[in-house]
Amino acid sequence: MTHLLEKDSPFIFSNECIKAFWTLKDKLTEAPILIAPNWDQPFELMCDASNFAVGAVLGQRIDKHFRPIHYASKTMNHAETNYTTTEKEMLAVVYAFEKFRSYLIMNKSIVYTDHSALKYLFAKKDT
Repeated sequence: MTHLLEKDSPFIFSNECIKAFWTLKDKLTEAPILIAPNWDQPFELMCDASNFAVGAVLGQRIDKHFRPIHYASKTMNHAETNYTTTEKEMLAVVYAFEKFRSYLIMNKSIVYTDHSALKYLFAKKDT
């Protein structure tokens, strides 16, 4: 369905697109259901990147279980697809902070990534 967003692409909402839309709608509205933010709790960001897209989930812990508040993703532009893996993973984190800025300003946030080089960079102390 994302091909419909490409420049100069004809807008043909095929049966395949309709099926993808309904599948996406079902997946985003069934358990785990999105929750309203609790401003007294820290926010958690789960970020990841593939070769062509970045994605993030904003959520919070309720009774030790992660509950999503918001999902976001975007396809990379041509230049971004040439980034190294570490740069793509960092792009996902930057995208998440930009996308969820209104939630994260003045609130504690925890970032999760599966990329070990980023984990090292986040944990590194300034010298």
